[in-house]
Amino acid sequence: MGFISILSFAHKLIEERVQPGETVVDATAGGGVDTAFLARLVGSTGVVHAFDIQQQALDRTASRLEQECPGGDVRLHLRSHEAMLDAIPEENHGRIGAVMFNLGYLPGADHETVTAPASTLAALEASAQLIRRGGIITIVLYTGHRGGLEEASEVERWAAALPQKHFQTLQYRFMNQINHPPYVIAIEKR
Repeated sequence: MGFISILSFAHKLIEERVQPGETVVDATAGGGVDTAFLARLVGSTGVVHAFDIQQQALDRTASRLEQECPGGDVRLHLRSHEAMLDAIPEENHGRIGAVMFNLGYLPGADHETVTAPASTLAALEASAQLIRRGGIITIVLYTGHRGGLEEASEVERWAAALPQKHFQTLQYRFMNQINHPPYVIAIEKR
């Protein structure tokens, strides 16, 4: 038995904190893996908001949802994750159970369309306002693509600077793997 994967670790952290019926966010819908995971977690009484700037990603997500968890309340937003404060109804601000990020590019698509530090940091700031006490933000960082190391460095700096009185942060990574393995940063609101 080995360590669990980076994505599985992020999912485990969220499973421990989110209840059926809650509202949650997938900040980077991509292929819909996290969106479907969140939809199953919150069930038919919960709401998932999923963001992506590429229609192709939202189409993949919608297809996955039809196959894996039809009937859930999933709202797909064709807009940058930095706009989530505007897109999520104000009555949910401060009440979101979890926000998930999978940074980088959409697998199988244009590798030039990637997440960028400016919009990611704005989205993280929004996420910190949106989550409830005990809520969690997970950020899976991929550093092997153009700009990935710089974005990861900015995210680490942001997470490390969060006030300890209000947030706990952790990092989970494999230290002896080559080729820029992904890792996760998790932030829990106190």
